[in-house]
Amino acid sequence: MAARSASAGLGWTTSPAFVRLRLGSGLWGAVLAVPGLPERARGRLAGKVQASLLRAGRPEQAARTSGVALRRIQNRRLRADLLMRQVSAELDSGTPPSLPAAVAAELAIADSVLTKGNVRAAAASLQTAHRQLFHRRLQFDRMTSPLADDPAGYLAQWHASAAVGALSAPRGRSGTPGPVPTDRPLRLLIATYGNHGFLAAIRRHFTERPDVEVRFLDPGEDGGTHVPLLNNSRAMMEHVLSGRSSYGDRVREWLGPQLEWADVVFVDWCAAMAVLFSLLDPGSTRVIVRLHSFEVFAHWPHLVDFSRVDDLIFVSDHLRDLAVAAVPAMTTAGTRLHVISNAMDLRAYRRPKNPDARFTLAVVGIKAVAKDPGWAVRVLRHLRASDDRYRLALFGQDLNADASPDARRFWDELLAEMADLEATGAVVRMGQTEDMPEAFRDVGVIVSSSVRESFHCALVEGAASAAVPVVRDWPFFAGRPASARTLFPVDWVVDSPEEAAERIRSVTATEEAWRSAGEAAADHAIATWDWEIVKHQFDEVVYGMAVAATGRGPSSSAK
Repeated sequence: MAARSASAGLGWTTSPAFVRLRLGSGLWGAVLAVPGLPERARGRLAGKVQASLLRAGRPEQAARTSGVALRRIQNRRLRADLLMRQVSAELDSGTPPSLPAAVAAELAIADSVLTKGNVRAAAASLQTAHRQLFHRRLQFDRMTSPLADDPAGYLAQWHASAAVGALSAPRGRSGTPGPVPTDRPLRLLIATYGNHGFLAAIRRHFTERPDVEVRFLDPGEDGGTHVPLLNNSRAMMEHVLSGRSSYGDRVREWLGPQLEWADVVFVDWCAAMAVLFSLLDPGSTRVIVRLHSFEVFAHWPHLVDFSRVDDLIFVSDHLRDLAVAAVPAMTTAGTRLHVISNAMDLRAYRRPKNPDARFTLAVVGIKAVAKDPGWAVRVLRHLRASDDRYRLALFGQDLNADASPDARRFWDELLAEMADLEATGAVVRMGQTEDMPEAFRDVGVIVSSSVRESFHCALVEGAASAAVPVVRDWPFFAGRPASARTLFPVDWVVDSPEEAAERIRSVTATEEAWRSAGEAAADHAIATWDWEIVKHQFDEVVYGMAVAATGRGPSSSAK
């Protein structure tokens, strides 16, 4: 009877217009609390009412209404599904308040079904949980990240799960990496998937060495046959949890011969490719993985078996600190941690400045929300309030505003914020520029406006060109033991647009002051981060020179 009455009440009574009314939400709250309602019917009704309340702009009422139903639902699967639907809807209004409960419910299912040997169901629940924890709208398309704010707290439930523990449990290896061969060249496999931007100098360096034989592996360049293996995190988890699978056999057929050939494997990006290599026993082959930035905010490092990774490279101290807080397995399996800056040929950027460069600010890279070029626009407004010679050049592809509602909102607000300045030519979007060393000849001040960076190559390249660097104290890391303030000289870093404008006015007050500050910045950048300096650190890690003597190289920043 209760089920028939509830079904008859559907229709307009579950519409946003009705549930927005106190009478409507109260009515459905009462219906969902009816004792005799079957659980599946209660779950379906709760989902409909929940969706309508959210469309009506009533997220708090939606959560309360779901709570009423949840108190009457004992079935774990129905509870988790209702909570996950709530989380998906709540994403529109910020960090979902239902996220902890939803993740806990899904992980409880994963733990339960795994104890019964149902690996497929366990992997499905783990995937559902990590899709929400590492959702791009939470971690990439906003000016904050709950993971960055409190990595240990945010991922506490994830790490407490027995199923997640089984995923990250060290599986070890059958051999120990040996010394560098003396009777033949060192065999180095460099592997990545798609993004080669940070590898050019490294690949060239080792290819040109007569004592190294290099192979390069990118599944996107061999016809794409193996790309589906990288895009299947559920199959990766099923393989780890079961110990064997047809999926693992295909990975072994592909990468096994590469591991047998190589003395050293260098995997760029701690993402899907790193996971695949760690599915296999590397034997005596040494495995090096480099983690850049996005991976910390994604699920991939949580699937890597670090007992099979000998060396893990970060591009900065602050990124290392965040990564090990989010993924404790990085420090518990004997992996050596290193901090080595990105490979950059900075001398190529030191070219004569054009006469009118002094008053031109630049931001390089605007296709990610984290770049926050609006901060630089606000700096420009402070400057132009007293001197309209200042202008701002924005280099790089426009942000893909269709990636998510948050990205669309951010991009539309940015365009509105700088519309009047673009109309007068004070802000110019330069688009993708192939020859940045030449483009920097017209730039007098290079601005890092980002809320987070792992290193910010474009900022350092601009500094090497003798553009004066102005670095926002990246909010994701500000105030922590390692941050922009520990990476760069203290006078480069500022706290606010007002402070940035004051620094720019000071260093551009005269031609002489501007050139002097720019030359000092170029000297520091080239002496600290140029490839001729950094390449020796890569040699140490790849050759394992210092490993045999001390257990870690002088380039290491191990914790």
